[in-house]
Amino acid sequence: MPKTDAPAAPVTDRPTTVASTRLLWLLGPALVAGVAYLDPGNVASNMTAGARYGYLLVWVVVAGNVMAWLIQYLSAKLGIVTGTSLPEILGARIRHPLARRLYWLQAELVAMATDLAEIIGGAVALYLLFDLPLLAGGVITGVISMVVLGVQTRRGPRVFERVIMALLLIITVGFTAGVFFAPPDPAGVLAGLVPRFDGSNSVLLAASILGATIMPHAIYAHSALTRDRFPSVGTDAATPRLLWATKWDVSIAMVIAGTVNLSILLLAASALQGAPGTDTLEGAYLALRDTLGPIVATVFAVGLLASGLASTSVGAYAGAEIMHGLLRLRVPLLLRRVVTLIPALVILGGGFDPTEALVLSQVVLSFGIPFALIPLVWLTAQRGVLGEYRNRWFTTAAGALAALLLVALNVVLLVLVFAGA
Repeated sequence: MPKTDAPAAPVTDRPTTVASTRLLWLLGPALVAGVAYLDPGNVASNMTAGARYGYLLVWVVVAGNVMAWLIQYLSAKLGIVTGTSLPEILGARIRHPLARRLYWLQAELVAMATDLAEIIGGAVALYLLFDLPLLAGGVITGVISMVVLGVQTRRGPRVFERVIMALLLIITVGFTAGVFFAPPDPAGVLAGLVPRFDGSNSVLLAASILGATIMPHAIYAHSALTRDRFPSVGTDAATPRLLWATKWDVSIAMVIAGTVNLSILLLAASALQGAPGTDTLEGAYLALRDTLGPIVATVFAVGLLASGLASTSVGAYAGAEIMHGLLRLRVPLLLRRVVTLIPALVILGGGFDPTEALVLSQVVLSFGIPFALIPLVWLTAQRGVLGEYRNRWFTTAAGALAALLLVALNVVLLVLVFAGA
């Protein structure tokens, strides 16, 4: 980001250790945070959009990805420059204990709703692949996520990043392979870049796509990931290099996430438009199997499984950071994983409709977006927080516009959901 004329604020006294480190070594945190943009909620929203409306909402996926780039960069910048995460800064600035606990409560509910969607996605994938009961699939998804989190706890952020990036590769292959068997119509794709709607249901679906794209826990997590990844970098000559590398990191992550999400919508538009039942993960799988064959459907289910495993691991990491930063309590990550797994298992074991649970989780996420996004834009614009690395006016304006648009669309989502209830 361009600098101002003011001297840097003394936000940290960490010594410089990586000023000459190669770019590739600096990449990774955004790819981990970017997994949030490829969770089962995204799959369901994009698949439904393509199957119902063809290429109509292509522009929504593209616009969401552009906003996500700015939001994730601001979160990463906050962690790099201050050496603290967004929850830690908010925990220090919200002085009143009751206000801080209430803020934590909404953030905790958002983290649990995120986890709910991701565990359900993994359970559905195991059911599709191996015909396992949903409850058993949820338990297996939770156990594997504990193993992944154990890697983060015992081996550190670099190894954790490699595990998540391996899952990201599987997700990418699983969700883009079908496009090669059912290529989209180029003219339809170009027409889909023109912003427009087709009735209130398309507005609802557009809001759902954006709600599933901009995840509150990804905003909290990215600042913590960069803090953990670069624990010994100060605000001297190393910081501009890190911020430059972070722009590349976020760009690569968002290109991958945008490509995968767009591929899901395009696959549904080209192969599943008008097919019944595609508003559920199971229905989308069956429609793919009937239309493109069992191989493409199986690859899709494998991608869904990897999506659930990767996103629930990152979600649990974000939840632990939220609790630590706001309540100043550090609960062991694996213990927290066990506790937050319980609501998802209750829903899976109680016979609730997994698709309805996914929809409900997205509604809960809608409530959490302004609480994460508005403070992020405000804090990164403050000289007292980021010093010379604070946002320029146009960056703050763009962030404020994105926040306003996302909050407005999520209000529309809530109104339409409850009006149709």
